[in-house]
Amino acid sequence: MRQIPPALQDRLDSGVTTLAHCWTLTRRDGVVQGFTDHDEDLAIDAILCRAGTGFTASEASSRFDLSVDGAEISGALADSSLTEADLAAGRYDAARIDTWLVDWSDVTLKVLIARATLGEVKREGQGFTAELRGLADALAQESGRLYTARCGVDLGDTRCRVDLAAPEFCGTGSVTRIDATSAVIVSGLDDFDEGLFTAGRLIWNSGANTDVAVEIMEHRVVADGVRVSLWQAMSEPMAVSDTFTVTAGCDKRFVTCRDRFANTINFRGFPQIPGNDFVVAAPQAGAANDGGSMA
Repeated sequence: MRQIPPALQDRLDSGVTTLAHCWTLTRRDGVVQGFTDHDEDLAIDAILCRAGTGFTASEASSRFDLSVDGAEISGALADSSLTEADLAAGRYDAARIDTWLVDWSDVTLKVLIARATLGEVKREGQGFTAELRGLADALAQESGRLYTARCGVDLGDTRCRVDLAAPEFCGTGSVTRIDATSAVIVSGLDDFDEGLFTAGRLIWNSGANTDVAVEIMEHRVVADGVRVSLWQAMSEPMAVSDTFTVTAGCDKRFVTCRDRFANTINFRGFPQIPGNDFVVAAPQAGAANDGGSMA
């Protein structure tokens, strides 16, 4: 139950007009930022909530199924707050946002009115609009085990148990040539089989994208080296000599689990399940009837 300080409740009952909203944003890497729609900076629990960022919030309404309808925040992109590069790099993905109602004349009088995670972010010019997903959003997420032919877990997690730090599944290298906005020729991966890092993960160790992770679309050996293609262009330009670490990928097939990782004991799929071809198959004309005739 939401606890409203008695002094704040008295001011609310009196129709006080010294109210403002503050947002404290906590990224998954631990970075904490604060914003407010007031015209001066406010401090909430030692977190400085910056004014002048253009932060505003829409009204949120809850449905009977506990989902939140139309909740969003909007603001301006600026070097001192949220930057377009940080958003594009995924540093704010699933960040936690606490919304506070504060009496700006006495910031000790405050109440937490909502807690959410950052959802889809839309950018336009120097502004952005971000969807807020309430706590009940977790109830709408797929959970439990699925009965599919392919494995249903992530490579290297506690159920898979493949050690991605093992030297046969992990490599380091550097960029030797930029082929496209999302493809590079690299050195350092010559000893690995082609395709090992397809669907794997690349983390930049140096350069403008340091610490940014991205999924690998294709790992291929070409005439002049090893080519690594990424699923998306990086938020900052890649450069020759940028270094990185890559880990193996998995297409979640049983044969890959067996031949590449020798991990069939932990395979979490059901490869014997009949596929769609079997489900829609029809009897062949003229097939022998081994069951005999009926009287």
